This record gives sequence, C-alpha cells and structure tokens, in this order.
Amino acid sequence: FRTVEPLEYYRRFLKENCRPDGRELGEFRATTVNIGSITTADGSALVKLGNTTVICGVKAELAPPAVDSANKGYIVPNVELPSLCSTKFRSGPPGEEAQAASQFIADVIENSQIIAKEDLCIANGKLAWVLYCDIICLDYDGNILDASVFALLAALKNVQLPSVTINEETGLSEVNLKEKNSLVIRKHPVATSFAIFDDTLLIVDPTAEEEDLATGTVTVVTDEDDRLCSVHKPGGSPLTGAKLQDCITRAITRHKEVKKLIDKVIKSITP
Repeated sequence: FRTVEPLEYYRRFLKENCRPDGRELGEFRATTVNIGSITTADGSALVKLGNTTVICGVKAELAPPAVDSANKGYIVPNVELPSLCSTKFRSGPPGEEAQAASQFIADVIENSQIIAKEDLCIANGKLAWVLYCDIICLDYDGNILDASVFALLAALKNVQLPSVTINEETGLSEVNLKEKNSLVIRKHPVATSFAIFDDTLLIVDPTAEEEDLATGTVTVVTDEDDRLCSVHKPGGSPLTGAKLQDCITRAITRHKEVKKLIDKVIKSITP
C-alpha cells in the first residue's frame, strides 16, 4: 500500500496527528553534532538529523580584498550533494538542488551577519582572510537546509586562525602558527524547515519521502535575538499569515534547542 499509494498512506497517519516513523507533526528527528572531526581543515563539524548526515569543513586562505570593499574579507560557501548520498543525485557538475542550497547558505550568511566581513580583514586594502566553507552531504534523507546551516555554524565556531602581521620593511605577510585565534561569531542563525501537506497541514523536519509527497516546503531562519534572518519558500502551496507566524514561533523554539546542543558540545571539547 505504501508503494502503490504513498500519499493516501501518509494521509491516514496525518489524520491521527502522527507520521509513519512515529513522530508527531511538530517533532524533530534526533539531532547530533560532532565538532572538529576533520583535522586537515581549519574548522569542521559533522551533523546528523535522523539519517541525514552533513559534514562541513572550513579552509582559510589569504588574499587581497576586493577593490570596492578594501576592509572586508570573503566567505565562500559551497554545498555538495554527491551521488553517494542518494540515488536521486548524479556525479558531475552540481545539480539544481545543490546550487539552490549553496545560494540559500550564502543568503543566510549575508542576512544574519553570522560573521562581520570586516573582522576578516588583516590590513586594509592589502590582505584579508577568505573562508571556504564546503558543506558535503554524506547521507540524504530530507531537510538538507537545516542540517547545512547547523553544520556551518558549528564548523565556524571551531575555526582557529593563526595570527598574521605584515612586515613593514618587506611588505610581506608573516604567519605565526603558534598563536591562534577563534573567529568572532556575531550571530547564531538556525534554520527550521516545514513541509506543507495538501495545502494546509504543516510538518517539521521532513524526510526525503515526505518532501517528495509535500505540496510545498518553507524554511525559516532565526537568530538568538528571535529576529527573522531569512524565509526560503521555493514555490508550492501558498501560506497564510497565521501559518507563517506559526512557523516562526516554532523556529524560535527550535533555535533554543540547537543553541543549547552546540554550547554543550563546545564546552565538552574545550580544554
């Protein structure tokens, strides 16, 4: 029955206010985070949301700042959905979903001001840090955006950058690897995704199967001051103002849970 009539199968569960995996409509899957798992990166994190597994590695490089923003560094996010994470993706150049996810992450970084780009500048007009944030999905089971934003935030909190000075006589940069500093994380954005069923029902943290059956999805990003950083709604069913407000309220609650989890993990690995 599930194979032949998947939507009808889901509707029978949704009528009883539960889902086939036993969760309530407003319940998230178990969330775990592991920080500093890639030793070759300057900062990294592995996040699991149910079966969805995402790893984020941050590499820092030095480069001259852009001419029109001489006092700013760069943050370059890239989301990869390789063929190993799901049968729905193919090898080769990034597909539509990966490109959309990369753009979404770039917007979240910009809108939430997670890091002030001025903080990445070392010498005005001469030298700045470039942070390459590679987010790779290892196992795809829906809700890639929540997992990606979480992994990015956790990885950035793990970054340690060496201190860099410019020698005034030679004009060359000198890197001191013994002295390392953490990044200044100004905001902690957290994404919360919802799937819309039959234009009316909202369920949080959808699995891949639920995403396929849904008539639309919406992702709400909030920070620790309960401010709205971004709302991502790629087409599908329209949402009433009341429903959207409901999503925002749920996202604010979710933010507190995620922030608590990150703080707990960071505290446990701090020497």
